[in-house]
Amino acid sequence: MSISSVIKSIQDIMRKDAGVDGDAQRLGQMSWLLFLKVFDAQEEELELELDDYKTPIPEKFLWRNWAQDPEGITGEQLLDFVNDELFYSLKNLTAPIDLNPRGHVVREAFSDAFNYMKNGTLLRQVINKLNEIDFTSSSERHMFGDIYEQILKDLQSAGNAGEFYTPRAVTQFIVNRLDPKLGESIMDPACGTGGFLACSFDHVKNNYVKNATDHQTLQQQIHGVEKKQLPHLLCVTNMMLHGIEVPVQIKHGNTLNKPLSSWDSNIDVIATNPPFGGTEEDGIEKNFPAEMQTRETADLFLQLIIEVLAEPSANKEGGRAGVVLPDGTLFGEGVKTKIKKLLTEECNLHTIVRLPNGVFNPYTGIKTNILFFTKGKPTKEVWFYEHPYPDGVKNYNKTKPMKFEEFQTEIDWWGTEEDGFASRVETKQAWKVSIDDIIERNFNLDIKNPYQGEVVNHDPEELLASYQQQQQEITALRNQLKDILGNALQSTVNGEA
Repeated sequence: MSISSVIKSIQDIMRKDAGVDGDAQRLGQMSWLLFLKVFDAQEEELELELDDYKTPIPEKFLWRNWAQDPEGITGEQLLDFVNDELFYSLKNLTAPIDLNPRGHVVREAFSDAFNYMKNGTLLRQVINKLNEIDFTSSSERHMFGDIYEQILKDLQSAGNAGEFYTPRAVTQFIVNRLDPKLGESIMDPACGTGGFLACSFDHVKNNYVKNATDHQTLQQQIHGVEKKQLPHLLCVTNMMLHGIEVPVQIKHGNTLNKPLSSWDSNIDVIATNPPFGGTEEDGIEKNFPAEMQTRETADLFLQLIIEVLAEPSANKEGGRAGVVLPDGTLFGEGVKTKIKKLLTEECNLHTIVRLPNGVFNPYTGIKTNILFFTKGKPTKEVWFYEHPYPDGVKNYNKTKPMKFEEFQTEIDWWGTEEDGFASRVETKQAWKVSIDDIIERNFNLDIKNPYQGEVVNHDPEELLASYQQQQQEITALRNQLKDILGNALQSTVNGEA
């Protein structure tokens, strides 16, 4: 039976259970089960490799000891075991957790996990189906990696506004251009289910890892933070599937939750698609300098990225980033203008790749851009590259997503930062704008392609996407106005006080 049909069977079984309501809960349920099965497969490998290896969780909770046997506990007995023993113990793990950091990963993964299933017989059927996948076999694990990507896409379509699965073509292109090396710290401050981190891990492994020592180095390089429990659990499982034994650097929390001034500037590579269009909870903006405070999530993340990228040193260039941002960041004013001024003063914003509509279909029609910048030298000029649709394509959709091969024209044109991208030439797709022109435009970076006239479009899908984008821009402006008025009222009150 193929892995995809196993996953489909599991979802069908869960639909019969009264406790599981909707796709998000089905995925939440499958996620902690998957996590424990993958975790145990790794435990078995570690026991073989290391002479005196001690598991960080009580033996009875290892998958092989309660779930592996198809004739094992079921019904009420299984439900009682899972709800009263397994979950309680894993959420409250103590010793021997300090002897083996993998225990911290388990405790963190289970901190907000939940067993939704109420029928122990159906739960046993789900477990038996999962046992048809062998995670100790590297070919099955690799195959499962592809299926896992589908699970993540399913999660996203069941998710909330502002959370989009970044298409694999976009993550691959960004990582390809940033080219993270062995030993460089790699971070995604809003890592979701770990697409950028997995892609970065594979890039370093395929290009720079030569031996077991290199592989150990690579395991320490990957850092991520995710606010929501389910994507965090999926990300940790994703990292384990990629061979990271102790994904403790995948933190469960809000990156924006501590003062900007308390961060060290030491990250070499950041590849990320921060949430946009959303607003942060009250008080988060107080972690940022007074004149840069806003509740627009993407604006706060951009400030954070500028801060945490490594400063250049005698033997090292500054940290570099590839960040997906909406058009609203490019043309937005107020705090957005200040952030763009900061970005061009602290970093060399050398390239903006303008993506066409539909890249994030079906989640949003908002137009997006990839900003590439390097910390430590001010921007002198910005190159823009307008990514065209491939021949015969009018829009992307679920069945016809963007492909990595489409970026080959950008890759061929790119050049190197060492010589200031001296080989770059202007084309119908590429043009450059000096920093003086950008300052004159009050840092409005929404600069149209000078080589293409205004194209009138009557495609209803594109018109609808454009309408949705305008609505989101209006909402963003409203939020900005609210912030400005709120701050003005606050300062008036403080002044009177």
